[in-house]
Amino acid sequence: MNKFEKVSFEEFKKSMGTIISPENLTYAYNELKLPKRATKGSAGYDFKSPFDFVLAPGMTIKIPTGIKCSLNENRALFMLPRSSFGFKYQIQLDNTIGLIDQDYYNNENNEGHIFVKMTNHSNSEYLRVKQGDSFVQGIIVAYDITDDDEATETRTGGIGSTNNKGG
Repeated sequence: MNKFEKVSFEEFKKSMGTIISPENLTYAYNELKLPKRATKGSAGYDFKSPFDFVLAPGMTIKIPTGIKCSLNENRALFMLPRSSFGFKYQIQLDNTIGLIDQDYYNNENNEGHIFVKMTNHSNSEYLRVKQGDSFVQGIIVAYDITDDDEATETRTGGIGSTNNKGG
């Protein structure tokens, strides 16, 4: 079933490191909102920021969203910045489009926790995002495989783990 969920509090705490102070961690976790579409015609599910941040021109930020996504077979989640951020601030995801594979969910490394790394490429505009503001969107897409596909490996880790097969 295609479904968004919060990661465990333990994973959220581990991923936040020093981003959120220990005294605000429980509040931030409890305030996490699952991604939702804004209108019935929207393709993208809006992800809400788990904390306030300011992204200065030329700066990069890595954001643990606190969210994971269970996907049906032959589905993937594409992560994109909000369209207005590209126009106003030249915001780009550092991997251009985040691709969340179906087997990333509940992996042993980080529960399938979705992270977003983005850079402000503008010359003078500061991007200011408040906790709870939409900052990226996820689009669930169906994909096909070739008739002669022979993939049999199983993911055992998080980001980049498919390159670490067999030593």
